Amino acid sequence: MDLQGVNIIGFGTSSEGTVALQAVNPVTGDTLGPLFYNATKEELESATDLAEEAFLIYRKKSGKEKAAFLKKIAEEIEALDDQLIERYSAETGLPAGRAQGERGRTCGQLRLFASLIEEGSWVNAKIDPAMPDRQPLPRVDIRSMERPLGPVAVFGASNFPLAFSVAGGDTASALAAGCPVVFKAHPAHLGTSELVGKAIQKAAKETGMPNGVFSMIHADADISQALVMDPKITAVGFTGSYKVGKLLFDKAAARPKPIPVYSEMGSTNPVFILPKTLEAQAENLAESYVNSVNMGVGQFCTNPGIMLIQKNQTFLEILEKKAKASAGGNMLTPGIRDAYIGGVENAKKYTKVIAVGTKAEGLTGVEPTILYADYQTFKDNPHLDEEVFGPTSLVVEGNSKEEYLEIARNLSGHLTATVHGTEEELIEYAELLEILEQKVGRLIINGFPTGVEVCHAMVHGGPFPATTDSRSTSVGTGAITRFTRPICYQNLPDSLLPDELKTNNPLGIWRLIDGEMKQ
Repeated sequence: MDLQGVNIIGFGTSSEGTVALQAVNPVTGDTLGPLFYNATKEELESATDLAEEAFLIYRKKSGKEKAAFLKKIAEEIEALDDQLIERYSAETGLPAGRAQGERGRTCGQLRLFASLIEEGSWVNAKIDPAMPDRQPLPRVDIRSMERPLGPVAVFGASNFPLAFSVAGGDTASALAAGCPVVFKAHPAHLGTSELVGKAIQKAAKETGMPNGVFSMIHADADISQALVMDPKITAVGFTGSYKVGKLLFDKAAARPKPIPVYSEMGSTNPVFILPKTLEAQAENLAESYVNSVNMGVGQFCTNPGIMLIQKNQTFLEILEKKAKASAGGNMLTPGIRDAYIGGVENAKKYTKVIAVGTKAEGLTGVEPTILYADYQTFKDNPHLDEEVFGPTSLVVEGNSKEEYLEIARNLSGHLTATVHGTEEELIEYAELLEILEQKVGRLIINGFPTGVEVCHAMVHGGPFPATTDSRSTSVGTGAITRFTRPICYQNLPDSLLPDELKTNNPLGIWRLIDGEMKQ
């Protein structure tokens, strides 16, 4: 497939803009063809108009039809084979193994959503049959289920060119819900985005989906904001910085008709090591911690940005050796590198440096940095709780259980929190676990937060400022209900009801009937 540098507008392509973009290898600085052009207002309107028209058809597609579409997208992405892997690596500087792993995750989550909607029980169908003889008042027939919202705007992330990008979790869950997607590609991986966008376009055509079920545009800040403000868009999915995520959230809230924005905006993912476990496992914990901090050059939203320990000089000495022996890597863009360096330098004003690893060669090469602060310093400088995106982390040393609890109480919202301890210690620190449960979306015991399993039970979200809506997740099948709303049908004739609510249950799904789950 030849790259054309185009915007994908439904089943067509367009390149009417005058502002050119070009992909760059972040390690070598080499430019990569072709030129891409930001969408015009007219191209944006074409995409949203088509999405609105497509919704009227797509919302009625059966679970099996939508599942076939998602599975076909996965097949088309896999069919890109080495072309996709090579372009991914050229635009990110990441190795082929990382690209292959992320492709597998992307296709895996498409197929996971396909299996969910093919089975069908996810719609949360509830039926309370009429009770005409009930005293003192009869009950009418009442039924409800989840239904799609409408066209969804999705913004690609910088750190996952596949899994949180064009065919990533936001797109997959929106399409699974029955919502057309208008996708805004990330400028850091232009060619990768076009390859995947055309794979979705091809899959839509071949499975009989309506024109406009998917579009992809390149956009500057003005067009991006116009996408969020477009009255035809009914929800937004975003993964990225706090600054941009909060801006989009505020824009959507200010619309004449506000819409939900699901922004995942970053997290420092605190790790608490309980005293006896720290003493018994100092060597292993130090090595695992450094590896987790440096994984993906620290460019994961689940990077452990803070570790909290009680006084243990032996551990700090081991950690220093492990961190000094670690190697850095190249960050995804010069902008991300500059923000990382600036964030570390700012943190150094309030902390001490435990160790600095080896700086990587390449234009965006950085060095891992582990910092230190005592309890009082951390307490007096609450901004140290904020994320520095990259291979750095802050070790906070306390003196007692009460200081642990106080730090936990004062934490802002995060995606994850981790506690290492024996079963006896965890029982002793049960209050810590209760506090952390109110601060995060995922509570981890005796592990590290890097690595997010794509499964039904996963929650990848958390209280503000980690996300703009702590009730949702951007990973796992629970993500589908971000793009639906419950609709209740009262006394509707059976023939007019959706199949999911018909009395004879033609789809054979699980439903809550008069308070009892039945199939």
